[in-house]
Amino acid sequence: MLSEQFMSLKALKTVYFSYFHSIMSYGVIFWNNSCVSKDIFKIRKRMIRILTDTPGRDSCRHLFKQLQILTLPSQYIYSLLIFVVKNGDLFSINSEVHNLHTRLKNNLHLPSTNLTLVQRGVLYSGSTIFNHLPL
Repeated sequence: MLSEQFMSLKALKTVYFSYFHSIMSYGVIFWNNSCVSKDIFKIRKRMIRILTDTPGRDSCRHLFKQLQILTLPSQYIYSLLIFVVKNGDLFSINSEVHNLHTRLKNNLHLPSTNLTLVQRGVLYSGSTIFNHLPL
């Protein structure tokens, strides 16, 4: 690899995580649905290609696996689940809302809404993703 002539891959990954990943992951749950996320996605793929000295037209999917770095959608889901777990007091459980004994009584309660803006929000999408986790 050309980039390893100056630094090892481990050192390059450390630089990536300290400079780019920390800034990128800060607030990813709030800006993931914005138009900026597409630009961040492209910059991130470019950085991965630089780390591995891969040509620009090649796929990066296997590079993320090789470097053990989460893709942007995976990072979003992970950060969203961490937010739900840390802020459990913001969410209510179905059994708290009604007294019916259903199979979904332990799931997080989803407020009824038709607005896409609300459904793309942190609380709604966090509840939805959290409800898909196995017990």
